[in-house]
Amino acid sequence: MEARIWPLYRLRITTPRLELRLPDLNLAGELAEVAAAGVHDEARMPFTVPWTDVSPEERGRGTFQHVLGTIANWRPQEWTLSLAVLCLGQVVGRQDLSATDFAVTQEAETGSWLGLAHHGHGLGTEMRAAVLHLAFEGLGARSVTSAAMTDNPASLRVSEKLGYRADGLTVTSVQGTYRTLQRLRLDRADWAAHRTVPVDIHSLEPCRSFFG
Repeated sequence: MEARIWPLYRLRITTPRLELRLPDLNLAGELAEVAAAGVHDEARMPFTVPWTDVSPEERGRGTFQHVLGTIANWRPQEWTLSLAVLCLGQVVGRQDLSATDFAVTQEAETGSWLGLAHHGHGLGTEMRAAVLHLAFEGLGARSVTSAAMTDNPASLRVSEKLGYRADGLTVTSVQGTYRTLQRLRLDRADWAAHRTVPVDIHSLEPCRSFFG
């Protein structure tokens, strides 16, 4: 039923270890449990919006609401594709791809998190590579942007391996603290030059109109 009404539920992006797909209610619940268990070292906030700075129960509930909200608020002119990341059938994190007026700008933005128990295995690079393949190969993007705190070397390393270039700094306030954010940009040529992860996209055609 869900896939007939909302074809994005059929969309799959696969790599040697991972499957990325829009979570149904059951998967959204599993994703919430992964978020509740923790996604980063509590000593340092890696996000500009400190959504993790709540109780585990609230963190899980917020994750569940976020996924439902992206579907409720979806428009071809402004969308966020919030995908559950599964490794060998187990939910390990979330990978987002979002855009505004993509049909005009052909530019999208990535964001993600990985359950703390799954850090250090190269999954962050592989799941970002998957969604970049969707953006460039599947949707014809010209560029994709991202950002990370300058004191978040793990995220910056992922971007560097995938070919992103520095695109300036932004100063922001997070929890009343001065933080510096590194903007990053990846164009089609750099993406193609840094491709190392095999990626396949499944059931994209019925979804194209959703992306504008």
